[in-house]
Amino acid sequence: MGVTSGQQVAKRALEIAAAGRHNMIMIGPPGSGKSMLAKRLPGIIPQMTMNEILETSVIASLSGTLEEEGLITNRPFRAPHCNASLPAMIGGGKLAKPGEITLSHLGVLFLDELPEFQRNVLESLRQPIEDRNVTISRVNNHISYPANFQLIAAMNPCKCGYYGDSNLQCNRAPKCVDEYKNKISGPLFDRFDIQIEVPEINAMELENMKEGEDSEIVLKRVIVANEIQVKRYNDSNISSNSELEGQELNKHIVLDTKSREMLHIAMKKFKFSMRGMNKILKVARTIADLEQSINVNHFHLAEALSYRVKSIKYD
Repeated sequence: MGVTSGQQVAKRALEIAAAGRHNMIMIGPPGSGKSMLAKRLPGIIPQMTMNEILETSVIASLSGTLEEEGLITNRPFRAPHCNASLPAMIGGGKLAKPGEITLSHLGVLFLDELPEFQRNVLESLRQPIEDRNVTISRVNNHISYPANFQLIAAMNPCKCGYYGDSNLQCNRAPKCVDEYKNKISGPLFDRFDIQIEVPEINAMELENMKEGEDSEIVLKRVIVANEIQVKRYNDSNISSNSELEGQELNKHIVLDTKSREMLHIAMKKFKFSMRGMNKILKVARTIADLEQSINVNHFHLAEALSYRVKSIKYD
């Protein structure tokens, strides 16, 4: 995160996202720093292993984007324009080339201005997010590509961007908010493990803020948390907390009585889906790993619960 000032909550959320490879969406007015935060995520993600380097290099070769220098050594960071077509995002065409979700395999797919993407393009992401691969149907056969990407998205709170702004007013609220948020389906929004608001920062606040923590310091914590996960999931196909499902989720996240009561109350009050509840547990597991804690306690769970947007609710 360099030494930029402000947005400490967003920076903390970004650190957690990096440590557990969690999908994350940021909602805030124009100029609040959403895109800048997303673009700095690669700086706090551990370097690729040799196997990962080979995987991404093969994909780059298939897509014709491999440079003459040879192997891809940096994690992919793809930021397609909101006008991207379905084949461009998912893959396809005459040669069934890999799309953006495969080109971002083992890296980051950043979708800025998320509601501006075509609805069918956004809905096409739901299956690859879950399965971590994509199948392209051809006339005589099917081609499957890996698509284990980390989805980071950003959006304004409404079409004009000023809903909730203390200086500028959204003159069409709440219609402006409803029309904008309804471009994203509830099931897609629910697939973001971390959902945060990124508020505006005025000049006076900036003057009183201290310099931010250097990316190298954050990276060290992320690396330690990543090593904990690698060791924990050594005997399975899982490599990060974001991939926990079913029995593995229950095995590695055991809550004490106080934490179970907290989660029960939150589920009842905010009506989280089962998928939403599981994502909260996964994020709590990552927070515990960042603290090098064996168990997930109510403090970890409370922070994880705070990363689900409440003021702009997506039904």
